[in-house]
Amino acid sequence: MIQNIISSIQKNYYLLIVLVKRDISKKYKDSFLGLFWTFFNPLLNMAVMSVIFSTIFKRNIENFPVYMLSGRVFYDFFSRATTEALKSIPGAAPIIKKIYVPKYIITFSKVLSNFITSAVSFLALLVVMIVTKADFTVNLLIVPVLFMIFFIFATGVGLMISTVDVFFRDMEHIYGIFLTVVMYFSAIFYPAEIIPQDYQVFLWINPMFKFVEAFRSPIYYGVLPAWDVVVYCSFAAVLAFVAGIVIFKKNQDKFIYYL
Repeated sequence: MIQNIISSIQKNYYLLIVLVKRDISKKYKDSFLGLFWTFFNPLLNMAVMSVIFSTIFKRNIENFPVYMLSGRVFYDFFSRATTEALKSIPGAAPIIKKIYVPKYIITFSKVLSNFITSAVSFLALLVVMIVTKADFTVNLLIVPVLFMIFFIFATGVGLMISTVDVFFRDMEHIYGIFLTVVMYFSAIFYPAEIIPQDYQVFLWINPMFKFVEAFRSPIYYGVLPAWDVVVYCSFAAVLAFVAGIVIFKKNQDKFIYYL
């Protein structure tokens, strides 16, 4: 099944490139700064959160800007990618009704376009690391590998929720609330230790928390992520990807009746 999808993507490579280019240009159309907003947005968020958590709440986390961005940059990718993937099929209804298009290409293009623009956000993180004199270690080389695993996870989630949204449009409103809950249970702005022991389980069952922990290890702490964290993230990515493909493929022929 996965091999067939990879083969289909290769055959429709040009279409995928066109869709990704369209998504990126459409996102920043009529914007003065354009793609640079992807660079400045995490910096502005960092400034606000630094004031709130370091000053108002007196949480003295060493090098808070890097601590926060090492989680926020990747959460923002997941949030944008899956939110756009969620609405991808209804949004492409005029095209789907007129011509045959491999439907998963449409959803996949949303995740891929955000994956590309997120590279600009990562540059913002690197700039902050340089300015704050954070340690650059050889362990940073694992970040692209972790990001690929994360990309697979986001793709799987995107395929699942895009399928649900075709049949249940309220999903678009529910998912926004879900993302907010996930963000606050991912220890992006605070150390995980401050969560009471009785509620720690909500962190450990949250894949986003594990991904943030994995990214933060080489970026903030300068060490390789624990092997069990990498295994957890890899398993979550494969599980989400396979589930996404199965659910999407099983229901894609019904989409036309609900668009």
